[in-house]
Amino acid sequence: MDKHAAVTSEGLEFLAGKARQAALQLQDIAHDHRVEALRSMARAIRVHSAEILRENALDCLDAKASGLGMSLYKRLELDEAKIEQMAVGLESVTALPDPVGVLQEKIELDSGLVLEKVSCPLGVLAIIFESRPDVVPQVVGLSVKSGNAVIFKGGSEALRSNRVLHHLLHEAGVQAGLPDGFACIVESREAVSALLQMDDSIDLIIPRGSNALVRSIMDSTRIPVLGHADGICTMYLDSQADHALAVRLVHDAKTQYPAVCNAIENLLVHCSRVDDLLPAVIQDLIDTGVEIRGDRDVCNLFPGVRAADEADWDTEYNDLILSVKIVDSLDEAIEFINLHGSGHTDAIVTGSDEAASRFVRRVDSSSVMVNASTRFADGYRYGKGAEIGISTNKTHARGPVGLEGLVIYKYVLRGEGQCVADYSGAHARSYTHRKIL
Repeated sequence: MDKHAAVTSEGLEFLAGKARQAALQLQDIAHDHRVEALRSMARAIRVHSAEILRENALDCLDAKASGLGMSLYKRLELDEAKIEQMAVGLESVTALPDPVGVLQEKIELDSGLVLEKVSCPLGVLAIIFESRPDVVPQVVGLSVKSGNAVIFKGGSEALRSNRVLHHLLHEAGVQAGLPDGFACIVESREAVSALLQMDDSIDLIIPRGSNALVRSIMDSTRIPVLGHADGICTMYLDSQADHALAVRLVHDAKTQYPAVCNAIENLLVHCSRVDDLLPAVIQDLIDTGVEIRGDRDVCNLFPGVRAADEADWDTEYNDLILSVKIVDSLDEAIEFINLHGSGHTDAIVTGSDEAASRFVRRVDSSSVMVNASTRFADGYRYGKGAEIGISTNKTHARGPVGLEGLVIYKYVLRGEGQCVADYSGAHARSYTHRKIL
């Protein structure tokens, strides 16, 4: 058992206290030292890849025996390429600018009295996710880079994988000068329930998983939650969509990796394209093994297609299944997306700048794609190095959340002995309120 994994309520309180102390120490660790720690972590993952794969193989064997669903199994299973991507993700974070200590605003209140708004870490993050062990280096890396401590819990099906990754990352970080307890792991639902009540120790909770998980956590805590809902993503093929481009983009957005939250679950096609474009799209998907569930018009055109029911439009399949609907207009497509989508990522394929602009303005999602696959909605692909999660909240962080979502700010007032009394009364001084930055 990892010494940084809590098994009792007393152990959890100790762990949270240790993370709090680590968070305070991290705020005083120079950026160069944090970067070197991340490089050490990347090296540790590469050096110990065989050990990681061995533990993951045991998790996969247990998952098969327990009948774990295919979409979750695909997220659980690691290979050399995924392990290398873990290391590359950590290294890419090192190249990003330091998000801590950034001067965001500077105002002269009076001569010799200057107010600064400066970015600073949030403190202690609690991150709860399902199945994917490759999330472990992402959350640890972004937490360290942003000066935060982290307590995380992965899915029970990835227990061995999460343990070995946590051990390697924590050991490498401490050896590079990070405080003991900067990254902690918990392994039970009871521990998560207890964490949700620790509003004096935890500053932000980030759940990564099903909508049920996110809702359950939001309903069970007073701690702020950075949540992302289901990934019910839709692609709309406009009347002016390029034929070859549309076929290619639908194929990528559905089949490239169907088990993730940025794969499309619904496809909308303008009625003017049912004769030339829709058959090519449907045939390409069927040839790839995708099950099509269509509305009445689609079923009339393609007799072998299964009829979609109302629940299908609101379902995140995470599998090779796609619901297809024919619409009469751009407005109908937008209305459908705002009604059935989850605010995650939606796309339009069109040759019309006017249609694209209207779609972008009116679709209420955290990422909107124009002539590009929804699969690009990812922190690494957005140049964030890695992502801590995807948020559909309308708060300080939305969409793929990287470093910018893990810092807050503080106000620093630098004076020369000024008192508030100097600015009141008959001979009061006046504020200049001169914006410097």
